[in-house]
Amino acid sequence: MSTGEALYKEAREEMDSGNFAAAIKTLARVEGLAAGSLLAQQALLDMAYLNWRLGERAQALSAVERFIKLNPSSPALDYALYLRGLVNFNDNLGLMGSLAGQELSERDQRASRDAWEAFKQLVDRFPDSRYTPDARLRMDYIVNSLAEYEVHVARYYFRRGAYVAAANRAQQAISQFSQTPSVEEALYILIASYDKLEMPGLRDAAERVLRQNFPESEYLTKGLLARKTPWYRF
Repeated sequence: MSTGEALYKEAREEMDSGNFAAAIKTLARVEGLAAGSLLAQQALLDMAYLNWRLGERAQALSAVERFIKLNPSSPALDYALYLRGLVNFNDNLGLMGSLAGQELSERDQRASRDAWEAFKQLVDRFPDSRYTPDARLRMDYIVNSLAEYEVHVARYYFRRGAYVAAANRAQQAISQFSQTPSVEEALYILIASYDKLEMPGLRDAAERVLRQNFPESEYLTKGLLARKTPWYRF
């Protein structure tokens, strides 16, 4: 058994015992000793995974990006793309927005966009990968999150009397995320904003779209009080 293999065995034992920090240090030595080999590739992926488990997003992403750059034809590239998506997905979505009672849509959406891009690469390049079905589900979840974020901003502007800004963000949600549950509220905010701006033509046009697509919408009778529990809350 080579020195690199012996060290990797030691790292696995540390991982199995839950000593992730020690395992990462050992894996770094493995990568250096076995540079260019499949063992070094595995060590790098393991480092990315363990840093992710420890909540060290920057280190996890650094390891993943290094793997992708150094090993563009690796048989494990699909897993690397999946892991890159998971790191960003977990950072932005993993707690289901429960931190301090904060909703998912109120949090910074940069990480979820990065996660979507990584999952999209996986789905496009490796449609038959074992990780692709889960990636597709996460992509749908992220799109709904991004749509809800736009509506959250529109709602924020509307409640503060910034009706032009509210209408713009609602329109953006409708045009970019037309197949998501958030469109119903976005249309109502658009109607209400145009009404406040005394633009009856645009208001009536938006209302026709809402009635056509959501004929039983409670927003038509209750306004923002009709807002339901967010789609990601169980």
